[in-house]
Amino acid sequence: MTPIPSTVAASDDEIDLATLWGTLIDHKWLIIIVTSVFLLCSVAYAVLATPVYEGDALLQVEQKVPDLPGLSAITQTLGASSSQATTEIALLTSRTIIGGAVDNLNMTVKATPHRFPVIGAYIVRNAQSKPGVPASPWFGLSSYDWGGSKLRISRLDVPASMLGVQMTLVVGERGSYTLYSSTFFDSTDSVLLRGQAGEVATGHGITLLVMTLVANRGMVFDVTRNSEYSTINNLQKAVIATEQGTDSGVIALSFNDSSPKRAVEFLDQISDLYVQQNVNHNAEEAAKSLQFIKEQLPSILATLEKATAALNAYQQSVKSVDITMQTKGLLDQEVAVETSIQQLRQQQADIERRYTPQHPAYQSLMQQIGQLNAQKKGIEKLVSNLPDTQQQLLRLTRDVTVSNTTYTSLLAQAQQLDIARAGTVGNVRIIDKGSVDVTQPVQPKKALVILGGTFLGCFLAIVFIFLRQVLRRGVEDPSDIEKAGLAVYASIPSSAQEKANAQKFKDQRGDGKQHLLIVEAPDDPATEALRSLRTSLHFARLEAKSNILMISGSSPNAGKTFISANLAAAVAQSGQRVLIIDGDLRLGTLHRVIGGRAEGGLSELISGQIDLAQATRPVANLDTMHFISRGKAPPNPSELLMNARFTALLDQLKPLYDLIIIDTPPILAVTDAAVIGNHAGTSLLVVRFGLNQVREVALAKQRFEQNGVEIKGAIFNAVERRHAGYASYGYYQYKSAK
Repeated sequence: MTPIPSTVAASDDEIDLATLWGTLIDHKWLIIIVTSVFLLCSVAYAVLATPVYEGDALLQVEQKVPDLPGLSAITQTLGASSSQATTEIALLTSRTIIGGAVDNLNMTVKATPHRFPVIGAYIVRNAQSKPGVPASPWFGLSSYDWGGSKLRISRLDVPASMLGVQMTLVVGERGSYTLYSSTFFDSTDSVLLRGQAGEVATGHGITLLVMTLVANRGMVFDVTRNSEYSTINNLQKAVIATEQGTDSGVIALSFNDSSPKRAVEFLDQISDLYVQQNVNHNAEEAAKSLQFIKEQLPSILATLEKATAALNAYQQSVKSVDITMQTKGLLDQEVAVETSIQQLRQQQADIERRYTPQHPAYQSLMQQIGQLNAQKKGIEKLVSNLPDTQQQLLRLTRDVTVSNTTYTSLLAQAQQLDIARAGTVGNVRIIDKGSVDVTQPVQPKKALVILGGTFLGCFLAIVFIFLRQVLRRGVEDPSDIEKAGLAVYASIPSSAQEKANAQKFKDQRGDGKQHLLIVEAPDDPATEALRSLRTSLHFARLEAKSNILMISGSSPNAGKTFISANLAAAVAQSGQRVLIIDGDLRLGTLHRVIGGRAEGGLSELISGQIDLAQATRPVANLDTMHFISRGKAPPNPSELLMNARFTALLDQLKPLYDLIIIDTPPILAVTDAAVIGNHAGTSLLVVRFGLNQVREVALAKQRFEQNGVEIKGAIFNAVERRHAGYASYGYYQYKSAK
């Protein structure tokens, strides 16, 4: 016996980069094919996908001019930025502005033409058709849009229950159409209404006005009336408004759409509606401020008249006393402070209408008033040191001057607000109207799609390969078999000839011809490995109790029939008399390899229907090899093999042949192999590369041992060449040149 020595396995905790690389090389064609498929799909998507264009517009928001005196000082005190962009961005994307654009463009109505699957949109984009004339349908498929078709709906009213429900519009002759309730528009029960382009049509609670209809007869459109709220909400998310630079007051708008024209129209509507809203808002504020000032003017005028009368009366009573230079200086200071206080008091009344007392603007205003009152008290303290006549004259003169200044200022402010109210000027202007670069769609980014798709395909292929390797865990190294307690007698490489033969045997009955690899391909690497197995078995059988060799497997498709037939042929070529028996009475296929039919074999021989001479067949091209097929499939194969006639048959055959090979069914499927194994002198287990797992092999060995059958070793079958690991050493043909 010459089992293959065990190889040194790498530690499970270490990553063998050479093995990983070898695995990738072994599956290079799978990686290439998957990557190529993804590459082709990416190219197809980049070419066929509907392009999406980005429309953009630019607005400028200027700082508002204070409506009332003192507001500028308050703004400076607060340290407020000159940019109003933060607030204006929220206003730009508000439901009021977006909703106005939706109403003006009738964007709640969606009409989509039917196009040929996959390539329809590409054909339409590249169609050459005259304006107002639809392209001729391809292959007579008039229900699809082939270019030049147009449907513009200016009004579509539906019941609340049909909001968001897709309807179908089918074009008729000369601008007529029929609206159906679903895509199953061949039924008359689904007709909602019939109409003509340019005319209002009603039916089933639906009102429809089609303004433009350019399409071939029979063409189909999907029509949907969405709710205004959902439409506005979706568009609010789609519109992007950002400030260009910090505190610049310049706002950039962008909106993506598959229609460049619709993107520009939508952005222009937003810009125009926002500017108009801003103008209206400023006019409304000016009107309110003007009303407030007009309400204040009568009381200020009355105060001025009262102060003037008091000053005149006092001057007459004291015989026109003049103010000294010192008093004049104090008067100017007190007038300036008092005027500022009066202006801030008026501003306080206006701010109280807009803000709460906790607002920073209100608190800053009250802080300024407090500072001015403190200055006023300081001046009043100096005034108290003057003579009584000068004090009284200063107070009266101050009241007149302050009242006159305040009244004059309010009159000027009223004139400014009246002009602002009547005018159409706001603090927002459009710098750039909506525009789209139709030569550069933002989606799909073709280079990125192709590169990303190719990388994704390669990545998924690699992940699949490693995942399959991890999950399958089939035996790929003979050392794994030896860990299960079985010596490996030979490793039979995967043979192209074996695969070709397997293709021939795929039908149930076979072609009746011989398909022995060792005969048809004597120089195949698998043939050399079978001869090596023959040599190993010669020494292994020296101590065997009989010349019967059983070959089994743990599960189907291990290749035991291939091994049994070709091993028997190899032994026969050495001059020994060999008998091969198909012991799989259920699904035996040995007759497909040897040639001939399955009937007239072992099952009939054991049951006494035929004699040994009738069951034993010679094998063509091999004079010393005979064959017994499985026969007809019996209803009780296990009981038939346990019959004393089977034992007697084997005893009769032993002296007639140098070696008897019995091909048995897999042990983990049925117990037949265990029954036959008790008659065998040597038993071997076939383990297929990458298919059978180590635990499966160990379980098969245990099952045989439980039935009193000793498995001498294993045959490692269908070993594939690998660029890493044991199989990387490969098998090479060694023959003379022709």
